[in-house]
Amino acid sequence: MGEGIDKNPCLTMHQPWASLLVYGIKRIEGRTWPAPIRGRLWIHAAGKVPEPETIKAMEDFYRAIYAVNGVTDIKFPESYPVSRLLGCVDVVGCVKCEELVCWDEIPEGVRLEGLTNFCWLCEQPQRIVVPFEMRGYQRIYNLEKKMHEAAVRGLRPVECPLPVKFPLPNPQDSFSLKPGSLVCQLSSKRTSEIDKTPTLSAAIAGARAAATQYSKKDSNYRKALMKKDMNDLAQTTVCILRFICFKPLSGLPGFMWS
Repeated sequence: MGEGIDKNPCLTMHQPWASLLVYGIKRIEGRTWPAPIRGRLWIHAAGKVPEPETIKAMEDFYRAIYAVNGVTDIKFPESYPVSRLLGCVDVVGCVKCEELVCWDEIPEGVRLEGLTNFCWLCEQPQRIVVPFEMRGYQRIYNLEKKMHEAAVRGLRPVECPLPVKFPLPNPQDSFSLKPGSLVCQLSSKRTSEIDKTPTLSAAIAGARAAATQYSKKDSNYRKALMKKDMNDLAQTTVCILRFICFKPLSGLPGFMWS
């Protein structure tokens, strides 16, 4: 486990990426930082409602990359709920993007999911039948005990469109599949190039654009929330000061500080 993470780690993600992960459609969770844990990771959907254009771009992306492996029947989520605990996955490793895209031991479609610096490798998705309303936090945090106990009872296995098993360099070491662990292995052999059709290239470009645009909008959204919180705090402070200044003291009439 990572520093400060005891058990029941949870990660808040934006939609539609959160649901795509617990439904087993998304196999790679991209981050700018390496995965600090191995094992079960609970997935929580953030509060921002995804735009239809973003959902379409990501569903088109996964249709295109699954088609590379001959999979055309993908059952996407009927809805993308927000502010909910959705389910969990098992994080079995983390590699750099340049390692993932050259890894011949995994399906071509999975290799195409590498769009960020660090790629968290996820298996065994499970979803909660009725997602729980919950507040999320930044980075990885511990799920509250009562919430965890209820979530475990509601878990159901997911039928993935194309199940993937990521081979560990050392099966006895759960952290053996880490950034840099495949460099020697990949440098010793030639990797096959994936032939990108115009449709596939367009889908990848659309996914990148959706993620980039969402990041910008999310940054503005967070700034707006922060500004609102500061305004609320200022108003609360004014009310408290007014209460203190005009509150009667020792039975005497109300007074005001100068």
